[in-house]
Amino acid sequence: MTTYSTAHYFLEALVDLGVDYIFANLGTDHVSLIEEIARWDKEGRRHPEVILCPHEVVAVHMAAGYAFATGRGQAVFVHVDAGTANACMAIQNLFRYRLPVMLLAGRAPFTLHGELRGSRDTYVHFVQDSFDQASIVRPYVKWEYTLPSGVVVKEALARAAAFMHSDPPGPVYMMLPRETLAESWDAQQMPAYPPARYGPVKAGGIEPARAHEVAEALMAAENPIALTAYLGRNPDAVAVLERLALACGIRVAEFNPVTVNIPQDSPCFAGGDPSALVAHADLGLLVDTDVPFVPQSVKAADGLRWIQIDIDPLKADIPMWGFATDLRIAGDSAIILRQVLEAVEARADDDYRRKVRRRIESWEPLREAGQARRRAAATERGESGAINPAFLFSRLQALLSEHDVVLNEAVRNAPVLQQQLRRTKPLTYVGLAGGGLGFSGGMALGLKLADPARRIVQVVGDGAFHFAAPDTVYAVSQQYRLPIFTVILDNGGWQAVKAAVQRVYPDGEAQRADAFLSRLRTGRQDEQRHFIDIARAFGAHGERVSDPNRLDEAITRCLRAVDAGCTAVLHVDLVPL
Repeated sequence: MTTYSTAHYFLEALVDLGVDYIFANLGTDHVSLIEEIARWDKEGRRHPEVILCPHEVVAVHMAAGYAFATGRGQAVFVHVDAGTANACMAIQNLFRYRLPVMLLAGRAPFTLHGELRGSRDTYVHFVQDSFDQASIVRPYVKWEYTLPSGVVVKEALARAAAFMHSDPPGPVYMMLPRETLAESWDAQQMPAYPPARYGPVKAGGIEPARAHEVAEALMAAENPIALTAYLGRNPDAVAVLERLALACGIRVAEFNPVTVNIPQDSPCFAGGDPSALVAHADLGLLVDTDVPFVPQSVKAADGLRWIQIDIDPLKADIPMWGFATDLRIAGDSAIILRQVLEAVEARADDDYRRKVRRRIESWEPLREAGQARRRAAATERGESGAINPAFLFSRLQALLSEHDVVLNEAVRNAPVLQQQLRRTKPLTYVGLAGGGLGFSGGMALGLKLADPARRIVQVVGDGAFHFAAPDTVYAVSQQYRLPIFTVILDNGGWQAVKAAVQRVYPDGEAQRADAFLSRLRTGRQDEQRHFIDIARAFGAHGERVSDPNRLDEAITRCLRAVDAGCTAVLHVDLVPL
């Protein structure tokens, strides 16, 4: 009789599911998995590669970056309740991104006196035993489970994978008691659960009548618009949306985009301000967007007819949503928009095509005016110690390739980045979908791991940089040879906090006293912040630039370092907070 531990079958299940990587921050609960991996290595057996991450926020965001690039969820190992708590913010982000990840946490041993292999044998096994460990992440996972016995480990993991990849995709969570991982099972008695027969459920299209209804509404409209944010997570949808926009004369805006949803050089691209579009529209499409605009700022929206097409139209995990729509359609936007496009092309005659062509041509003055504003903003270089963000982003635009991936964690400067650093290729832009800052470092590493030949550029504010466990980011970058380019925007604090106070209390005491509790430096001569030293401690190339006239040469040196296989960090001094 051949027996193996539950940990053995656990690894077998991950291999069967096609998991490439385990992003891990390990603890005493993982001893059986560590032992089994060592045994497999000795025997030359293939298993998912383990990427050690000294902080869980980086581990989860690395899995996010890999899933963003590939669509395939990976495994993340964390340590009991403590590791789950550290991972929670990142899991919230993945939940809002709708990205698959399998978060696997140990559980403190449940036996106290050595009754089973894996029983409690150290102090922390007592203090890490909580009543409801899963409650830490329950609001942000699609499925959770405690593995009760090794005999069901393969079935449980197959079900976890089905949930995380089913539309809309998202994180799942499984807890693994130490004794359960250490159990032994006869190989011939272990049930087999082929993943192909327990696979995910994917969204599809709609019945022809509704596709024709949407097509008729678009063709009847004189000024249709579309608002989107995460449609481009499926690269095929980007081309379909542009074709539909060109066929019907639809202006497309992205409010807080998660990725590229329409090429920014398209004549139908209308920027990131939906209020200007809504004011003159007669029909609106909401396509794959959680927050198309801020309602109190766009009162004209109430007068439009709205059609919603979304992988998640109900937003069941947002308690109050607040965007009224006249027709709600659930499904895969790429498929549905293609159905609508086919209906439009079947109905369109020469007169309609001429009408649409004239409409698109009429937008040319608006596009030219927008380009002029961008160019004018970028000509303001700033001064020494106070570089203008628009100028910085325009220089990045000039020096980067259209295929480079840009992660935008510029926070208050994020809209300026979107205006100046324009993306035209699918999946070459990553914005923040969730509510937790500190995502861009880990995601940059995951994107680089998924596509080693592509340049990954992380743009992050100094406030968000603190949240990202940057020492872990650069330690992992060095250990696994994942060179990325980080641009740190240093304005000395959290501009978003200051702006929020000013919006609610424009004439308040904080405004009068300039006391927003948002500055991260006082300006004293003896107070110095050398962010690049964090990266340099792990072998990265680091530079700081305060003079706008030296910006191009600094960016160029950093790009050369990255292309040579070395992570580079550029600390840029912006206009102070």
